[in-house]
Amino acid sequence: MEMLLGDDFSKLQNASILLLGVGGVGSFCLDCLVRSGIKDITIVDFDTFDETNQNRQMWSELHEGEVKVEALLQHYPELKIINIRIDEQWVWDFDFEPYDLVLDAIDDTKAKLALAQKCYKKLISSFGSAKRLDPTKVQVSDIWKSYGDRFGAKIRYELKKRRFSKKYKVIFSSEEAQVKEKGSFMGVTATFGLVMCAEAIKTIKEKKEADV
Repeated sequence: MEMLLGDDFSKLQNASILLLGVGGVGSFCLDCLVRSGIKDITIVDFDTFDETNQNRQMWSELHEGEVKVEALLQHYPELKIINIRIDEQWVWDFDFEPYDLVLDAIDDTKAKLALAQKCYKKLISSFGSAKRLDPTKVQVSDIWKSYGDRFGAKIRYELKKRRFSKKYKVIFSSEEAQVKEKGSFMGVTATFGLVMCAEAIKTIKEKKEADV
């Protein structure tokens, strides 16, 4: 990464990242961030690893029944961890100021809306990655240019109701859902996470040295 980024690599090493959710999307994003040289990462999640996570979540087969953030600390010892459920009230109460970027890999609608309202300037948010099979349909755009995702449509609708019109980056798939149930294919969920990591690196790289 240092060979690839040159002088910009120091920006990655000095960046502070808050990653919300370490499931199918967040776990791959986390691994990518760490392997790319970002050292100051805080992860927030409340869940435990379950057998049903093993088709899409990194390290899940090794830690069934364990608290996710604590288990992941064994693989990424420099992590800072917060074991708590992310809901709307937590978002309003939490101090996002110390972080350069907030990466949203959660699926709680009200919490996602609060995140947009509170920290859109530093937010990269993931929409629905389940029910899909084609990773080539994963895209990045601002919230108002995203399409093809019913979950994303709901977020846009609710933001308009709240008279929110600011822009922030979202990752979404234009592929129509293949099933009604929440079946997931790692090829898509992991792509969401890797694209989120790539967008984070791109954003950090574009920041002025004094800002990071």
